[in-house]
Amino acid sequence: MTRWKLTIEYDGSAFFGWQKQAEDISVQQILEEAIEKFSSEKIRLFVAGRTDTGVHARAQIAHFDLQKEYDAIEIQGAINFHIKEHRISIISAEIVPDNFHARFDALSRTYRYLIINRRPTLALNKGKAWHFPRPLELAPMQEAAALLIGDHDFSTFRAHHCQAKSPIKTMEAIDISQTGELFIFNVRARSFLYHQVRNIVGSLSLVGAGKWSVDDFNTAFQAADRTKGGPTAPAEGLYFWEVVYPENENKN
Repeated sequence: MTRWKLTIEYDGSAFFGWQKQAEDISVQQILEEAIEKFSSEKIRLFVAGRTDTGVHARAQIAHFDLQKEYDAIEIQGAINFHIKEHRISIISAEIVPDNFHARFDALSRTYRYLIINRRPTLALNKGKAWHFPRPLELAPMQEAAALLIGDHDFSTFRAHHCQAKSPIKTMEAIDISQTGELFIFNVRARSFLYHQVRNIVGSLSLVGAGKWSVDDFNTAFQAADRTKGGPTAPAEGLYFWEVVYPENENKN
């Protein structure tokens, strides 16, 4: 038995998220079927972080076990061959210890959110970023985001149907930068509540657009009440960006 770790890139536009669905197409389904086609083994993929409908991934991590022996190039090439009709790509495949777990071994996860701030509609980046036509200011969003660093009750940014046992999470970093019309939000934590990143970005957009002051944002945050928060940013701007594990902690 060999345990394999995959680094996966995908465009989430055509999928109903990562997790296998009863009727709708998912990234997990496509990959599990591809692996079965070349190996004749029915496997289950375990993932670092599930993504919702329309959410993309630059470096999603998953693991699975195979009885037969292969090398990394064979695994990568065989899966990519069987998924070539889909906008999914195996960036790398590597053998890992039998006790490696894509989800439980993760030290941190980073999500990236993209806003393109301009009046004209998007052509090249449609479905890949949130088109935000009203002017945004960077500095107030950065000031508001700094309030979220550390251990907090994130109920204001928690989806109503979130199944997490507690709303308490530790936010390690929220870095917001701007290059021309592009705003980039990098959000890092060990784990997240359901829709937490999209709800944070939606609330920060109110600050950037001048509809909320930083104090308004903090009041909503401290209320620990989803109804006090801002809108949920669209899924199309969100990317599962990076996972850090103990073996690569010093490289990041």
